[in-house]
Amino acid sequence: MRLVRYVCRIDIPIMNSIAKISIVFALLTSARLCAQEQLSIIPKPLALEQKQGTFVFTEKTVIQVDGSQPELRALGELLLQGLFERTGIRASLSSPHAERAETAIRLQLTADTLGDEGYRLFIDNDNITVRAEKTNGLFYAIQSIYQLLPVGQTANQAVLIPAVEIVDKPRFGWRGLMLDVGRYFYSVDYIKKYIDYLAMHKMNVFHWHLVEDHGWRIEIKKYPRLTDVSAWRPSTNFQRGPYINHHPHGGFYTHEDVKEVVAYAQERYVTVIPEIELPGHVLSALVAYPELSCTGGPFEIPEQWAIQKDIYCAGKEEVFVFLAGVLAEVAELFPSQIIHIGGDEAPKDRWKACPHCQQRIKDEGLKDEHELQSYFITRIEKFLNSKGKRIIGWDEILEGGLAPNAAVMSWRGTKGGIEAARMHHPVVMTPTTHMYLDYFQGEPYLEPNAIGGHLPLRKVYSFEPIPEELEGKEREFILGVQGNVWGEYIHSPDKADYMTYPRGAAVAEIGWSSPENKNWEDFIRRMETQYVRYERAGINYAKSAYQVYFEVEDNVASNTSTVTLKTDSYRPLIHYTTDGTEPSANSPRYEGPFEVAEYTTVRAATFRDGQRISPVSIRSMVHFEQVD
Repeated sequence: MRLVRYVCRIDIPIMNSIAKISIVFALLTSARLCAQEQLSIIPKPLALEQKQGTFVFTEKTVIQVDGSQPELRALGELLLQGLFERTGIRASLSSPHAERAETAIRLQLTADTLGDEGYRLFIDNDNITVRAEKTNGLFYAIQSIYQLLPVGQTANQAVLIPAVEIVDKPRFGWRGLMLDVGRYFYSVDYIKKYIDYLAMHKMNVFHWHLVEDHGWRIEIKKYPRLTDVSAWRPSTNFQRGPYINHHPHGGFYTHEDVKEVVAYAQERYVTVIPEIELPGHVLSALVAYPELSCTGGPFEIPEQWAIQKDIYCAGKEEVFVFLAGVLAEVAELFPSQIIHIGGDEAPKDRWKACPHCQQRIKDEGLKDEHELQSYFITRIEKFLNSKGKRIIGWDEILEGGLAPNAAVMSWRGTKGGIEAARMHHPVVMTPTTHMYLDYFQGEPYLEPNAIGGHLPLRKVYSFEPIPEELEGKEREFILGVQGNVWGEYIHSPDKADYMTYPRGAAVAEIGWSSPENKNWEDFIRRMETQYVRYERAGINYAKSAYQVYFEVEDNVASNTSTVTLKTDSYRPLIHYTTDGTEPSANSPRYEGPFEVAEYTTVRAATFRDGQRISPVSIRSMVHFEQVD
């Protein structure tokens, strides 16, 4: 079934007010039906009630803000520009005390109980009123207004916006995405787009993975070789296996670039969290400064993706002097209270053989190399605390003892997060099982190259960030949720878009919406409209949700199989074949589970308007007898 997308608009170029009102009332019934189809807000609000009526947005609509408050005026200008970009209609900005307009959009700051990011949105025939305690909330209300606009809008036509009342606030305070620029460098322009995409989904954290074995991406003025040498490599492992692109790759962000990105993110209420890896994933730094290693080098930036054994030496004081210099500049550049220090996948081979590290273990009374890593992290934490910062690291920082004030990103499942929360340390849930967006999102034979794994949209959406094992106050230490886009096989902005969305929308809804408000069928219904928004925004989202997947029950006694066809899309129209031919719009339409004989090959695809919109999925029915 094709989800019908209504375009809610009327042409009123020169009509007077009475004529406009008459037309609006004449179209009220059809407009209400239209509005019902358009209610597609992602992430789903806490409470939404549709009212009788329709707000008509025209060039005579006024956006009213208190211009004496700079943040309010900036939001008013942002809304003005955003509405123009989406509708082609240019409204105007005015003071709340100006002459009464025919229709007005009012942004108001007022005391409330919905927290810093909550808002109340009221829309009737004459006004759109937004109220929030902080400008954060007003910004998120604006994103909801954008999502109430009709899709398929034609420029210079009046826009009908359904009357609604929304009371909304996020479930979690950390709702983020991580982009790995260490393995593949992205331009500042694309980083800004990536932040725009976060903001449109009401996400508030951009985790910027700036340091990796294969590239150092941030200028450190005290150590210029980090960008002269460490930011460049001669080749790239571009797909799984021994496939090397022998073209040089590299790049880095200057201090001015970082300031520009941070300011851009702040305007969109996104916090930029930098990640400066340590003690592992730092071979790029050791290439430039080999004396910071256990062996002294020399080193080369590797062309194959793999965990590297060479890491910072934990026994040399010059390592901590170096890191203090690096982190002092980072702390100055990023206003975020939190800095990510990595801490993951740091092999201890070199430390075990290093006399400096073994002497450090002896001098500090440590038990082993795991406690040596805890010593390393704790020492870095103490330095960053002195700069007014807190640290967060991957869950390996639990090994050997967790630093006193550290937060944990639980990526190897949820076990590390549970352990940290029970110790009353803050936790961000980002397990590989549900949050690693570099995994295949459809069947691998139908998808572009990925690092491995299988993480379809439905599985992302199923994730619950607060484990059942946590009780009482322990549950309060779950800060939120984050999706991660690692760059081994993602070497272009288009591919980054493809791997991030639509799964990023599922991450956003997990982080924002209350558990009782989550509903898979309703989510994929709303995503049908979201896909159109992606197209209008130029986001190269994956169409993998339209791929057909098979659920097969083998009936060994009768040598048959019962086949169920599904997708991650809303009410798909599926055609299939069992005779070896490619499915077409004339092939049998899938109506429900069907039975086929053993060795039958089923081919299936999703169609819209008579055209195939997914690749052909193939499954051969072969039974395997169980051997005792």
